Amino acid sequence: MTRVGRCWTAAFGLLLTTAACGSSDTADAGTDVGHIERPPTPASEFTPVVLEATVDRLIAMMNESTIEPMQMVVLLKNLDTFFEPIATGASRAMGELGVTGNVLGPTDQSWADPTTSQSLQNQQLEQAVADGAEGIGVSPYGNDNAAAVDKAVANGIPVVTLDTDVPTSKRSLYVGALNTSAGATAANTLLPMLPPPPGTVVIHGTTSADWSDGYARTQGAQEVVAAAGYTPLVSQAAYFTDEATDVGWMKRDIEAANPPVVGMVGLFNISYRCVMGADAAGIPDVPIVAFDFDPRTVDYMRQERIKATHTQRQYYEGYLVPYILYGIRTIGLDATREILAPLMDGDSRVNIGLDVVPAGKIDAYNAFLDEIGAGQ
Repeated sequence: MTRVGRCWTAAFGLLLTTAACGSSDTADAGTDVGHIERPPTPASEFTPVVLEATVDRLIAMMNESTIEPMQMVVLLKNLDTFFEPIATGASRAMGELGVTGNVLGPTDQSWADPTTSQSLQNQQLEQAVADGAEGIGVSPYGNDNAAAVDKAVANGIPVVTLDTDVPTSKRSLYVGALNTSAGATAANTLLPMLPPPPGTVVIHGTTSADWSDGYARTQGAQEVVAAAGYTPLVSQAAYFTDEATDVGWMKRDIEAANPPVVGMVGLFNISYRCVMGADAAGIPDVPIVAFDFDPRTVDYMRQERIKATHTQRQYYEGYLVPYILYGIRTIGLDATREILAPLMDGDSRVNIGLDVVPAGKIDAYNAFLDEIGAGQ
């Protein structure tokens, strides 16, 4: 029997417990119930060749072992916009593996309150343990989720983080972009567009070390900007306030900058607001590069207001996690980590890299996302 399939629809709802993406051909644990195969990924200039080959090697190794039923869950901050391709990738991988599993997350705005959302995610982690999950993927909010992650691990359940990390926890691996290098990449994309220094580059990032991932990305951008002779100026990205407040802060920072602002780099999925900040401050022609593929970012790219964006390969973040969890179960963490070596940074971080998408490549990138079913 060949295990091959797709699960195209993510499970919706914060505490949904209905099994999804499960194989109907299961057998008792410890028996050979099939052979894992995956459909080929369409070829494109944006296809991550090394990542794809690594998944194929992982599957080949797992197919040499006993293929067993497994129950897993992937917990996301939400199931909309940025996280929708992650849910698509995770659901598809579960379908190909033939496991029983869910992709869970809120579809309302409850995630926008950081205190409430952290508490709800801890409840999800505890519920996953109680429901018998044998592997958990989670996109955590921060260190407040570490205790719940550690509790799951103490119950013998491997946990893999994605998109954001809790390095202080006992999670097995992190899957996603490496934030310091991601920030550096964004800044390096902007540099050729700038006039010679001096000049100030506004970085729409974060000055809060409490958000370690965002802070690391901001630091990476600052280092590149400073090394090139420009003055980096971080304008605090206001995730949990209204858009007008965020734009107002940028306007204030731009107008106070000395030397004057010559470029802007946004580091998060709300970085389309850089255009609004530039307009509010009266510098509409300043070069801007952004992060992620929010529809508003794409609209500004089509208007040539944003020159390029950097996407985090969200689909692959979601797609890799079930395969890694299944690898840990079937061949062990060490063997899984060894196969992932081409993607590893250190012994616990799986770097899926970034796609740099110039404004002139929007249609080509959209076509690639459509081909893999990961359009936003």
